[in-house]
Amino acid sequence: MSAATESTVTVRLIAEGDRAAWGELYRGYRDFYGKPHDAAVYDTVWGWLMDAAHETRGLIAEVAGVPVGIGHFRRFARPIDAGHGLYLDDLFTAEAARGTGAGGAILDRLAEIAAEEGATLVRWITADSNATARRLYDRVATHTPWVTYDLAPRH
Repeated sequence: MSAATESTVTVRLIAEGDRAAWGELYRGYRDFYGKPHDAAVYDTVWGWLMDAAHETRGLIAEVAGVPVGIGHFRRFARPIDAGHGLYLDDLFTAEAARGTGAGGAILDRLAEIAAEEGATLVRWITADSNATARRLYDRVATHTPWVTYDLAPRH
């Protein structure tokens, strides 16, 4: 793919006709993080994205009409300020499209959605080793001092 600028990137909500392109990009995202291909996962997440009652929503970035990136996000409550934020679960740009501004355009659109919905912030995490993404994130957002933990359910 030839180099492009952010002005040539369009970002919109994922729609039903995006299944194949979304699937290819989502597989790329899972590959990046070493996750196995799993049709049940793809079907479940796609079902969430297509279900207006589910909290998970998706954005797709296109360059010259070609899908090159995706973002999955959801609303979350923020009791500390009696408000809500948007949580970006996944952000992925196809390797051939890195440097086109697609990732930044997805973040810009998400910030616009946050403003439209009265959210107090957009939050996400990334791997410490994801230097390429972190260069973008360091330009557009505030690196926080928070440390993330995962606690497994106990039976």
